[in-house]
Amino acid sequence: MNKKQKKNLLRIVVSAVLVIALSFLFESVQPLIPVQAVLYLIPYLIIGYDILKKGVKGIFKGQIFDENFLMAVATVGAFGLGDFREGVAVMIFYQIGELFESVAVGKSRKNIAELMDIRPDYANIELDGTLTRVDPDEVETGSVIIVNPGEKIPIDGVIISGSTTLDTSALTGESIPKSAKEKDEVTSGCINLSGTVRIRTTRPFGESTVSKILDLVENSALKKSTSENFITKFARYYTPAVCIGAFALAFIPPVVNLISGSAAAWGDWITRALTFLVISCPCALVISIPLSFFAGIGCASSNGILVKGSNYLEALSSARYFVFDKTGTLTKGVFEVTGIYPAAGFDSSSLLYYAAYAESGSSHPISVSLKKAFGGKVERENVQNIQEISGHGVSAVVDGKQVFVGNSRLMKNEGIVIVQEHNEGTVVYVAVDNVYAGCIVISDSIKPNAEKAVSELKQSGIAKTVMLTGDSEKAAEYVAAELGIDEYRAQLLPADKVFQVEKLLEEKDKKGKLVFVGDGINDAPVLSRADIGIAMGALGSDAAIEAADIVLMDDDPAKLSLAMKISSGTLKIVKENIVFALFVKAVCLVLGALGIANMWLAIFADVGVMVIAVLNATRALRIRK
Repeated sequence: MNKKQKKNLLRIVVSAVLVIALSFLFESVQPLIPVQAVLYLIPYLIIGYDILKKGVKGIFKGQIFDENFLMAVATVGAFGLGDFREGVAVMIFYQIGELFESVAVGKSRKNIAELMDIRPDYANIELDGTLTRVDPDEVETGSVIIVNPGEKIPIDGVIISGSTTLDTSALTGESIPKSAKEKDEVTSGCINLSGTVRIRTTRPFGESTVSKILDLVENSALKKSTSENFITKFARYYTPAVCIGAFALAFIPPVVNLISGSAAAWGDWITRALTFLVISCPCALVISIPLSFFAGIGCASSNGILVKGSNYLEALSSARYFVFDKTGTLTKGVFEVTGIYPAAGFDSSSLLYYAAYAESGSSHPISVSLKKAFGGKVERENVQNIQEISGHGVSAVVDGKQVFVGNSRLMKNEGIVIVQEHNEGTVVYVAVDNVYAGCIVISDSIKPNAEKAVSELKQSGIAKTVMLTGDSEKAAEYVAAELGIDEYRAQLLPADKVFQVEKLLEEKDKKGKLVFVGDGINDAPVLSRADIGIAMGALGSDAAIEAADIVLMDDDPAKLSLAMKISSGTLKIVKENIVFALFVKAVCLVLGALGIANMWLAIFADVGVMVIAVLNATRALRIRK
């Protein structure tokens, strides 16, 4: 408990002790009513001064019909009718409910707070041979920072000297340390566990991974779910309605009795009206519904799943169609040359030579794999006029010869006749001076959990899985067959992916949501177009992460089924709270209007229901596979 919670607990205990003592005292001694009122007023003000203060402020701000107003009217009314003990008891139990809610929110905030702890306090920069601590915001891109064992990596960068192991659990939810050595990229927010490393920063602090994650989490509460919006609108109309109902219950029956010649029984009807007010307080719904989603988002974040808003968490429970990118999403995105097939007049060395030189200006994984397979140093003066042909490949002049390197569409556009090689990977075709020189097969291995991810999604009731890729037909067919994906589309440009997703959106069931899972910069438009966009956070591009609604921080596709379970589990808890609270209140309101329910039942209908709903909401923190 924090300081405020401890203070409130002390107020509850002191007020409860005073009420019990006064109750026993007045069993043996019967002082005058004014004396009892003054004595009971002491515990009442101790426990309820803040509620009365909020109620008065609400009136001046025009926010009259809230729970503070209802509690103030009901308890002051009870004092007016001489029910002093009941008036104090209502306020005590209400504050007990508020304390439960505060503790529950604090518990659900714990996961978020632990995530927020990844924010680095400083960065070490070497100046004049000594280490100087500076604010991470002051470190420019390209600067060299030193991270010692036990310190957080403050800014994204590349290790230029040293090796270590990193604790990435705050980012990915994975407890196994990750080794990092020279030339490895490292992410801000990780904790350096062993050796001292020197890191050259690759972006400013404001654009680093840790800053973006914190921004996503801090803003997640701004995007309300449909359920939360419903409760907000419901409370806006419900509270004034019950206040009017209570007013009518207090005055219409007595007036009718007077007109008919019967006793007015003002006290009885006013008591019923006050009981009605206490029962009607919508705290259970107003508090427990947002808390359920907050707890669900906290549970997801502790498992390395960042949800940008409760509306996306709710929408995920209705997901029925999953569309995947291939490279970097279902596969590792680590390409290796697995086959070289030179045409007549060329050999393997010359084929790799032309391909590597033509691709020397690109950082695409396929280009990197070609340069790695070539092995030699690329002499930049031997290559000129490199041009990237979007969705097709590259063209360049190598040793004075026009070279084209790319897919079959590029060859077709240039009027070059190719020989299709049977393979299970990506085929890169090479042409030199408009003569087919051969092809190079590059394979990308499937992620270990990809098959498990697709299988678990199907078990959870997904109607269809589709894979969209810019890769070759053969490579796409192989991956789809290995993973059990229902349909695939190959050789797609970025615009083609958007078109395919829009087509699937038109064909799908209206109630089912379509989810797109991707990682590349060319996936950003599709992530935005889908009902729900999920990006791979560790290897994914910044554009993809910005466009996505949910981010998987460890790139593990198996987390998709966990995200689905957290979503459906959270929504189930929300529905349980709504049905339970409305049912109990409806029954108790009828009983209160009929005079059957007394103030103690009213306390249960308000505070008891709220406590039960809040405790139920915290179950969302413990949702697991």
